[in-house]
Amino acid sequence: MDARPSPPGRRWEALLAVALVGLALVPGVARQGVDLAELPDRAMDPVGWALLVAQGASIALLRRWPAAGLAVVGTAFGAHQLLGYPTTFAALGLLVALVAAGALTQRRRVVTAGCALAGYVLLSAALAAADSPTGAWDFVVFGLMLASLWLVGSWLRGRVRAQEGRRREAERAAVERERSRIARELHDVVTHHVTAMVVQADAAQYSPDRDATRTVLTTISDTGRAALTDLRGLLGALDGADDGTTREPAVVDVEELVAKARAAGQPVDLVQLGESPPRGAATSLAVSRLVQESLTNAMKHARGAATQVRVQYEESGVEVSVTTERALEPGLGRGSGQGLIGLRERVALLGGVLDAGPVDGRFVVHARIPA
Repeated sequence: MDARPSPPGRRWEALLAVALVGLALVPGVARQGVDLAELPDRAMDPVGWALLVAQGASIALLRRWPAAGLAVVGTAFGAHQLLGYPTTFAALGLLVALVAAGALTQRRRVVTAGCALAGYVLLSAALAAADSPTGAWDFVVFGLMLASLWLVGSWLRGRVRAQEGRRREAERAAVERERSRIARELHDVVTHHVTAMVVQADAAQYSPDRDATRTVLTTISDTGRAALTDLRGLLGALDGADDGTTREPAVVDVEELVAKARAAGQPVDLVQLGESPPRGAATSLAVSRLVQESLTNAMKHARGAATQVRVQYEESGVEVSVTTERALEPGLGRGSGQGLIGLRERVALLGGVLDAGPVDGRFVVHARIPA
């Protein structure tokens, strides 16, 4: 299941390329563009039409090849100006290309900017040699405007990178909080096992009945194995700083979680398949937290929408799916998504996989945790 659907407008550059070329053919709009040369217009011919299309259509290259796209648009713009073809709406593609290249160029940014500057200087010199009425000061001002567009793109790039850095930091913090929580829960469970072993061992020292002593030792052995199973299940969970959250019971039954959601007004259908064999506390905790977080998200963002919790127990592991129909009422807004990030980390520590995202208009959280 793909938890990251493509956002709308992903292919903005293709739509913009079509718009630039298309509007260049619409009367009343076609001549609205950039005319740097101000030379006498010559009639459009196949070369002129090819240059027009190149100025607009090359915008489609910008996302994948921003430097190459800028080079094609800039070259077509310069040739169009030098040859004296009429002003065209597609010439605005140069302005778009500069902003996009400033934002999207990842490598050799200085080289790309230097080549763009050299190309503009050569174009200005060629236009001056062609007796263009455009003055030197006009060339400077227009060049400064083009440079400012590149800087705007660079600023946008910096903003996106900063937002991405904050998002990664938030995800890292969510993972650390989840690991801290897992470690605390593990402490509770293992402490319980070890305490029981100590009490039983102490009692065995004073028991005169050999059969009773044997039974106690067997119980101690079983309890020790259970503690080792839980430790192995959460191997790698690191205990970070206390996040100040209230400590909850280690394991909450799925039936209890569903009952609470129903009492809060969320229509929840519970389906449990197969028999649940004895499992380590780590797996039980993961299932409990998965259902708890999914139901909480459903009540936050799709209040009143039908929700199904499906838990299937198998010898090879546990499969959990929580499916929420399209929201019937406005939700409380989008969350940070850190709860799902923490759940994904918890499941991964157990060797499992978690996917979450929209499927056919419904939101599905699906996880498989091996035994």
